[in-house]
Amino acid sequence: MISLSPHYRALVIGSSGSIGKAFTDRLKQDPHCAEVLELCRASSPGFDLRDAQSIESALTPIKAKGSLDLIIDATGALTIDGKGPEKSLQSVDASALNASLWVNCIGPSILLKNLVPILGKNRCIYAKLSARVGSISDNKLGGWYSYRSSKAAFNMMLHTAAIELNRKNPNALFVALQPGTVSSALSSPFVDQSKTLTPEQSVDQMLTAMDLLQPINGAHFIDYKGNPIAW
Repeated sequence: MISLSPHYRALVIGSSGSIGKAFTDRLKQDPHCAEVLELCRASSPGFDLRDAQSIESALTPIKAKGSLDLIIDATGALTIDGKGPEKSLQSVDASALNASLWVNCIGPSILLKNLVPILGKNRCIYAKLSARVGSISDNKLGGWYSYRSSKAAFNMMLHTAAIELNRKNPNALFVALQPGTVSSALSSPFVDQSKTLTPEQSVDQMLTAMDLLQPINGAHFIDYKGNPIAW
């Protein structure tokens, strides 16, 4: 990434997923990137987004390695424990809603809390994969209650944290990224895969979009082309 300091250091969380792996591969190919750290469920120690203690334990060795210039949280899930998105209010189940909130909001919030202290002091970026369905203003179709709510909830966490942290580090940028409809295990049950982006296509455009971001008072919410999305 040309907007970051030469020899920048990066962390990709969820590096075993389709988009996370594409981010990892692209960053390793970047001659300006000095190091790419990876964290996924297969890491040692691994972590579970529904277990705050396991998240903090997994981050301990990463935090010991020093400051980071780019953090990408590529975690998230639409279908959890075999339960997919609800089509109606009557389908909302407490346990499924709780699981979605943990995976898409609470767990990522614990990651955010633990990692912002090691963001660098020069231009740095904390990016989280989000979804257009996490936009309250853009909701025209309804449905997908748990997923929409959990994504919207983390968008609020990120935006609120950005407002606080920008006072301490005005060079830090926070961004919720909508990657487009990407060919992946998450999207395959719901969309025609012939009409999707490859993970590499999505990631290339998201990296370009992040390079162009300017500091603001709060977080950015953009699609993979860099177009703003209403919260």
